[in-house]
Amino acid sequence: MRVGCPKEIKNHEYRVGLTPGAVREYVAHGHEVIIESMAGIGIGADDGAYQAAGAKVVDSAKDVFARADMIVKVKEPQPSEWAQLRDGQLLYTYLHLAPDPEQTKGLLASGCTAVAYETVTDDRGGLPLLAPMSEVAGRLAIQAGATSLQKANGGRGILLGGVPGVLPAKITVIGGGVVGLNSARMAVGLGADVSILDRSLPRLRQLDDMFNGRVHTRYSTIDALEEEVFSADMVVGAVLIPGAAAPKLVTRDMLSGMKRGAVIVDVAIDQGGCFETSHATTHADPTFEVDGVIHYCVANMPGAVPITSTHALNNATLHYGLMLADNGLKAIAEDRHLRAGLNVHKGRITSRPVADALGYALADPDQALRVA
Repeated sequence: MRVGCPKEIKNHEYRVGLTPGAVREYVAHGHEVIIESMAGIGIGADDGAYQAAGAKVVDSAKDVFARADMIVKVKEPQPSEWAQLRDGQLLYTYLHLAPDPEQTKGLLASGCTAVAYETVTDDRGGLPLLAPMSEVAGRLAIQAGATSLQKANGGRGILLGGVPGVLPAKITVIGGGVVGLNSARMAVGLGADVSILDRSLPRLRQLDDMFNGRVHTRYSTIDALEEEVFSADMVVGAVLIPGAAAPKLVTRDMLSGMKRGAVIVDVAIDQGGCFETSHATTHADPTFEVDGVIHYCVANMPGAVPITSTHALNNATLHYGLMLADNGLKAIAEDRHLRAGLNVHKGRITSRPVADALGYALADPDQALRVA
């Protein structure tokens, strides 16, 4: 198969879909790899590194999209990219379609087959291609929130860990999954006072054991959520419903009960955000203020640390990517975990959460693949 990797064009996105090391693996499997010139510059990989790994470097994204059977990216295709996708072409990347009707329309019109990293599953019920970026985003959330809390940046002017004789910052993490766990680890490491809310008692028990009493765990009711949000200096939104739009757990009205200069970090913004007042921002202009509360809602947080993020992502995506390159649609038909990642196929939605969120009829993946 001819595998193509264009340069990412989303605002301040420095990651790349394939590292030179990943290219070597595809080439070793007998595939041809086409890389857009300068695609890896954000991770310090120049065209020579890709050529040494066996890739063919081309001048433009247009060349990549025109020649490749399978496109490997990081972020969801932008309008100029989905316009270049074609019938029968495989797209393998993050999509986050539920809150993005325009991209969905573009992918449906293209006739491509789109496998979303964020909905591929594993035998343990996890999301193995989402997990590494959730780890990065969870840890970055605390760094970003700490910076936003500084007075010069509009925040309350509080140090996360405090100092002897002065209380540390209080951080509330909504959601105890991968993002929430990693946010809590960073916050505890910096000496903050941390609470995690979740609706899974088994998960709360796990978190309590992991942190050995260093975090407060609470079952997430409306009362508990309000108490924690109102008392917090920083609130991290780490809620995930796989493939679906994030629930709006913190309303606009609740902001009036928060501290002035408190910071919200909405890591769920890729799926629409879990704060009613959130809207996606970029690394160029990451924050905005609503009712005295600072919102950090960057939709590609891991793009800020592209070397770490790209290598972590490629470690996770390579296995499934090689399956797709080796076997094409047969890989999706035969592997239930890849099939869970199938969101769009030949003009039809094959993911129930996306179909439900956007009002499309659901095409059963097995039937859609048989028809193809």
